[in-house]
Amino acid sequence: MKILFAGGGTAGHVEPALAVARAWQSAHPEDEISFLGTPHGLENTLIPAAGFTLHQIPKVTISRTISPSLLKVPFQLISSISAARAILKGVDCAVGFGGYVSGPLYLAARLNRTPFVIHEQNARPGWANRMGARLTKYLALSFPVSDREFSRAELTGLPLRADVLSALSIALTDWSAARTAAKAEITSRYGLSTDRPLIFIFGGSQGSQAINQVISEVREELSKRGLTILHGVGKNNPVPDGDSSYRALAYIEDMAQCYLAADLLISRSGAVTCAEAQALARYSLFIPLPIGNGEQALNASDLVSAGRAQIVKQSDFTAEWLTSHIDELLQKSFDRPAAGDAASAGAADKIVKLIERAAGK
Repeated sequence: MKILFAGGGTAGHVEPALAVARAWQSAHPEDEISFLGTPHGLENTLIPAAGFTLHQIPKVTISRTISPSLLKVPFQLISSISAARAILKGVDCAVGFGGYVSGPLYLAARLNRTPFVIHEQNARPGWANRMGARLTKYLALSFPVSDREFSRAELTGLPLRADVLSALSIALTDWSAARTAAKAEITSRYGLSTDRPLIFIFGGSQGSQAINQVISEVREELSKRGLTILHGVGKNNPVPDGDSSYRALAYIEDMAQCYLAADLLISRSGAVTCAEAQALARYSLFIPLPIGNGEQALNASDLVSAGRAQIVKQSDFTAEWLTSHIDELLQKSFDRPAAGDAASAGAADKIVKLIERAAGK
C-alpha cells in the first residue's frame, strides 16, 4: 500500500506524523510512505532527515484578521487542491495532522475518493481539522474535545517521539533512579552544578522571546538562591554566556533526558510539549502562547487537574512573579511522586490500527 502523511508548519504537526509513520513502517515494512508539506514549513528539514520523501503543494495562507490577502485564498486553495489531487493518485490512505497543508489534502482526498484519517493534537481543533472532520469518520484525538465533529473520535493520545518512548520505557522500572541518573548526566554534560535543583526552560523549537526576557532578568537571583538553569532559547535567538548555574542552548538535542532530569519545567504548552511533559516531567509551569484560538491553555488542563502543572498568563509572567513563586513551584514538584505517566505510550499504534481500518488493510 501507499500511505501519505500530511503534517507541516511546526514541530507540533510534524513530530506526531513522523511517530505514526515510523510505527506504520514497523508494522508494514513493505508499504510505501511519503509526506505532504508546503515549501516553507519545518517539514522541509525534519522529513528528509527522517528518510522519507516529501511532496510539496502551494501554501494556503488565511489571515486571522480581515485584510486584502483574503481575496487570494480561493485561488490559492484551488491550486493547492489540484496539486494534492495529483500526488494522491495511487495512494491508498492519507493521514492528516492539521496545519495549512492538511486542509487542501482533505478536500483533495474527498474529491479523489481516497480514505483519510485525521489526528488532532490540540484540545481545541484548528480550522483544517474541523473542516476535515466533516468529511471522514476516521478521527483520533490527543485530548478530549467537545466539538460535535469529534464526538465520535477515538481518544488515542499524542504519538510520542522515539527518544521519549525509550526514556519512558526505562523510567517505568524505577522512576527515582531514572531521574537521578538523568540529572547526573545532564548536569555533567552541560557543566552545571550537580547538587542544586535544576530548572529546565524551553520555549519551543523557535524559542520564546517573552520567556527568554524574563529569565535574563531573573537568572542571577535564582543562582543566588542555589538553583541551576538549563535554558533552550531557540535557534533564532541570541545564546547568552553561561556558568555553573546557567547554560543556554539554541537547540536541545536530548529533550527526554532533560525532562527526566529537571526538578521543574518552565515552557509553552504546545500539544507535543504537554504530552512529553505528561510522560516524563515531574512538575511544570506553563505559559500558554497568547495568540491562536486558546488551545495551549486547554492542552495543559489535564496536567493541572492532576496536580502536575500550573498555568500562568504571559502578561503575568514577570521577573517579579517568578522570584516570588519559584520556591512554591519547586516545593510542589518535590512533594509529588517521581513517576510520570505512560498513557500516551501506545498512541502511535492506536492510530496505525485506525489507518488500517480506513485503508481496508
